[in-house]
Amino acid sequence: MPEGDTVYQAARRLHTALAGEVLTRSDLRVPRFATADLTGRTVVDVTPRGKHLLTRVEGGLTLHSHLRMDGSWRIFRPGERWNGGPSHQIRAILANAGHTAVGYRLPVLELLRTKDESKAVGHLGPDLLGPDWDAELALRNLVRDPARTIGDALLDQRNLAGVGNVFKSEICFALRVVPWLAIGAFPAPERLVATAKQLLEANKDRPVRQTYIYGRAGRPCPRCRTAIRTAAQRDPSGRERPTYWCPNCQPAPAL
Repeated sequence: MPEGDTVYQAARRLHTALAGEVLTRSDLRVPRFATADLTGRTVVDVTPRGKHLLTRVEGGLTLHSHLRMDGSWRIFRPGERWNGGPSHQIRAILANAGHTAVGYRLPVLELLRTKDESKAVGHLGPDLLGPDWDAELALRNLVRDPARTIGDALLDQRNLAGVGNVFKSEICFALRVVPWLAIGAFPAPERLVATAKQLLEANKDRPVRQTYIYGRAGRPCPRCRTAIRTAAQRDPSGRERPTYWCPNCQPAPAL
């Protein structure tokens, strides 16, 4: 699933291609908004909010999208072959004279009034890469339920917005703690917030995300050379997701 840094980069690419330009083509391929036509309107901006994308259009409208597991926005020049997937996976097309943005496999796509954006993203906690970032509020949110595991609390976008399964593992590795530990048992929860901010900021401008243990089960830990382990952990939606940790650097409680 794309995380805060990936969505931030996607928003920046879309903003560069679309903002300030008049739409010459608009095609929303979801039943509820299939008849909506944004042609002739100017794109005001494209803003990330956690893992959400808000494309604001002249006239007080916002196209809200979420990439979830495998959605993507691809940008093409006139005459360039669209290669983001088969045509039946296209959910949205926004084009101007110089660029065409094509949304593939978007599980969430809705058109709403800009003044009503809170209906889509108002539940989110402070955005790690957003202008509303508030470290103190994020910390209060995280420690609200001391019995909750660190991994579950970090993934809950209502606490702080932008951490996904990859950064969950990376944050815990950086702090030498396992994601299954109750957050109330971790003596310095403010370090979770600071490390999350540091990692997303460090990766938001990188074309390739830097990771240390995610996806590296069986390979040596970059600190101690112990083999990295993996196990499933449920996310806030109940889905089991792979978690990675070093059993030497991050002594685990009984699983």
